[in-house]
Amino acid sequence: MRVLLVGSGGREHALAWKLAQSSLLDELHAAPGNPGIASLAECHPIRADDAEAMLGLARSLEVDLVVVGPELPLVLGLADALRRFGFLVFGPSAAAARIEGSKSFAKDVLAAAGVPSAARLAIARPPCVVKADGLAAGKGVFVCRTKAEVEHAMRALSGSGGDVVVEELLDGPEVSLFAICDGREARPLVSAQDFKRAFDGDEGPNTGGMGAYAPVAEIGAAEADALVEAVHRPVLAELARRGAPFVGLLYAGLMLTDDGPRVLEFNCRFGDPETQAVVPLLAGDLLESLAAAARGDVSGAEISWSGTAAVTVVLAAERYPEEGDRGSVIAGVEEAEATGALVFHAGTARHGERLVTNGGRILAVTGVGSSLAAGCAAAYDAASRISFAGARYRRDIASAAASGQPPTRS
Repeated sequence: MRVLLVGSGGREHALAWKLAQSSLLDELHAAPGNPGIASLAECHPIRADDAEAMLGLARSLEVDLVVVGPELPLVLGLADALRRFGFLVFGPSAAAARIEGSKSFAKDVLAAAGVPSAARLAIARPPCVVKADGLAAGKGVFVCRTKAEVEHAMRALSGSGGDVVVEELLDGPEVSLFAICDGREARPLVSAQDFKRAFDGDEGPNTGGMGAYAPVAEIGAAEADALVEAVHRPVLAELARRGAPFVGLLYAGLMLTDDGPRVLEFNCRFGDPETQAVVPLLAGDLLESLAAAARGDVSGAEISWSGTAAVTVVLAAERYPEEGDRGSVIAGVEEAEATGALVFHAGTARHGERLVTNGGRILAVTGVGSSLAAGCAAAYDAASRISFAGARYRRDIASAAASGQPPTRS
């Protein structure tokens, strides 16, 4: 198969790494890609949200499957444009991608599907959670326990020009559960937990994600199947009823409360950085599963797991998430990879022969081991070997879970 992967982040590098291992793959292309992806695929300098140029590229390459990584092109209708010209696409239509593109729409779908979620509040009064209604790159959620925090959240979101959604503040550990969907059926992947706050101890502002681990001990195969039955399948049925069948990766952000699981959010694509922890644990052929879903029947796809554990640590720019860094020389990637860890490029570029920073989250380092503790040790050993000006990373990713404690509570 000739495959076109859309995107340029760490998530797409992890997907490219796994797709490149498929016996079904003949050619792998990426647009726009990044220096890490370039070692696995032919990269083309086209923006992920430029639907016209992406369509022209797909036609010129005569690709058999397009895999769309980021949410923005999906919400803007890239999958629709490609499907109109007969391309097989793993990624939802714009109508189905509203499950991420609009928190209000997602709440309506959940209510109609009978899926428990955080209650929507009419007034922003602590304790509560204040969210941007539209896309915010993972940074549009504010947990507010004081009046001052509510006021800060409202000020921060007032400049976005979009609506605001206020919800009750739930208590419990958070879990990310991905499912490959064909419009009707959903097949779960291994559970994960990500770490959104910028600093150790879950302090500081929300980010796109500073690290992740998989699997979550409390969510084994049986529990994942039960969650998909209770959460994903009712939502798929409701979207189909509305004429918007969901084909792609449906990602449920769940809170495991004392009263049972509650949906915090839905995303219409693979999570970042959870993908960098989940994909290395996949023992089966990812390309086969994605293509089966895109064709409309994922029931026969073989999705199996290695039985190991993975921890991903994100190396970020010094002032991320307020601002990124560009042009600082990155050293030590080869040394980190020599330990056996995986180094996924997220915000990098090439200046001649030099690898340099080009974003907020620069690299995602994944360690895989026989246990979560082993994966954690491998990730941090590798991360310590990489350097660039202002580089920083959280020192507590998966530390509690690796020591046998329950998942971090929000």
